[in-house]
Amino acid sequence: MNDLTIRRATEADLPAIVAMLADDPLGATRESSDDLAPYLDAFARIDGDPHQHLVAAERAGRTVGTLQLTVVPGLSRKGSTRTIIEGVRIHADERGTGLGTELIEWAIERARALGADLVQLTSDATRTDAHRFYERLGFVPSHLGFKLQL
Repeated sequence: MNDLTIRRATEADLPAIVAMLADDPLGATRESSDDLAPYLDAFARIDGDPHQHLVAAERAGRTVGTLQLTVVPGLSRKGSTRTIIEGVRIHADERGTGLGTELIEWAIERARALGADLVQLTSDATRTDAHRFYERLGFVPSHLGFKLQL
């Protein structure tokens, strides 16, 4: 994978990132590349926040993966800082190549460099393959998550 670059995402990456977000049964119901305006607004907010790290994995000039790393300072765990990994997506052509592992390992190392004591993520309950993937990387299914749509 020596031809892979993991870097801060730019606005130019948005069409590819949105396409990856939409490229699965769950994403197809909630994402759309027909109108990039809401994604451009979100990108501006993310890019302007020093606690947000939206990254793109690039190979041969193509955006082939993405994730967002959020740094959250906290009081619990004796004032620990945690990072949250969100929006992990790998282009369909790259699945099974080890790119996902490399991207998550990069995020863990970046979290350490940012002073985090803990990395956490959530995965939709229906994504059993993803659960096995994260457990293989050392993540423990220690909590039950809840959401409230607003």
